[in-house]
Amino acid sequence: MSGVARSIWLLEHGQDLVTVVVGVVLIILSAVLLISGVTDFTHRLAESVSAHAVTVAVTTLLDEVLLVLILVEVVHTVVLSLHSHRLVAQPFIVIGLVAVIRKLLFVLSGQVKIGTTQLALLLGMTAVFVAGLIVVSRFEKSSEPDLD
Repeated sequence: MSGVARSIWLLEHGQDLVTVVVGVVLIILSAVLLISGVTDFTHRLAESVSAHAVTVAVTTLLDEVLLVLILVEVVHTVVLSLHSHRLVAQPFIVIGLVAVIRKLLFVLSGQVKIGTTQLALLLGMTAVFVAGLIVVSRFEKSSEPDLD
């Protein structure tokens, strides 16, 4: 094996190792965040049963669950990258869509106040992400070989 080929081999395997470590760390963080969110949710419900407290507890838990979903989608993307050694667009679009929906839910719940321009931008981003998902899924279907 030549020096260049050996260097490329080392870089590829080093990249794979770092990617695996990042994936494991993201899974651990997701589990910790999910357990923490559920624990916090049950404590908030036990402390107060007012309608406002329940709404805040549910919204906070939903935010954390959506964050966990984003982290899990990133791990999914990491796994796809390890398998194919190429970047796949669809998981990134899903991550962006979940992140925008997460922000919209906070805005609609009244916990975050934003202007109409920012709201329009979030809605536009949602439409672009959905359109991107449709285009990418159609592109991937058309590039798959027919098995008939």
